[in-house]
Amino acid sequence: MELIKDNTFKIIAILLALTVATQAIYTVLFISAPGLNPNFIWGLEGIFFALLAVFAGYALVTSKRYALGFAAITVSAIINLVQVSVGFALFEPFQQAAETNPDLAPVAFGIVSLAFFIYNAAKIALSLAVVIFGMAKIQDGGIVMGRIAVGLGAFAILANALMMNFGLDGFLPSPVAGGTGVLATILLAIFIFDLNKED
Repeated sequence: MELIKDNTFKIIAILLALTVATQAIYTVLFISAPGLNPNFIWGLEGIFFALLAVFAGYALVTSKRYALGFAAITVSAIINLVQVSVGFALFEPFQQAAETNPDLAPVAFGIVSLAFFIYNAAKIALSLAVVIFGMAKIQDGGIVMGRIAVGLGAFAILANALMMNFGLDGFLPSPVAGGTGVLATILLAIFIFDLNKED
């Protein structure tokens, strides 16, 4: 148990990296084999997000300096768990129903829009964590990396907020919001992996 407690930050960083990896795999499969059922990937993501919520929640209540950042990660993990659950449980049945009855197509699109709304909300929470850890990095003397993190996190918050308000075909292309959120997650994982366990 002590080994796990002492390595909580590293476990969180690894779980963040794994969520990025599964998103990358899903994107590749979606482009190269659009008819492939992604439920296995979503199932893995659900496991990673559930574990991330637990470990980030533990870090939230035990961390002195980074509590707000871990709160944002915990919220993001819980929201993302809901998001992948929607995809896992609802996408295929509603798509099949829409193919059988075209009148149900707006309902199927509504389910997809719901999933993306939740996805963007989770990216906002995670991007806020990037801003918080970036500010801490600046205080510790890592001016360049800290400012990059704060700038990237702030832009990701704005991009995903625009997606939530204007939808998939609205203010800016969806990959911009998702892509900046993924980059922010990678940077966040790097920062957390290097945190001192004596926080």
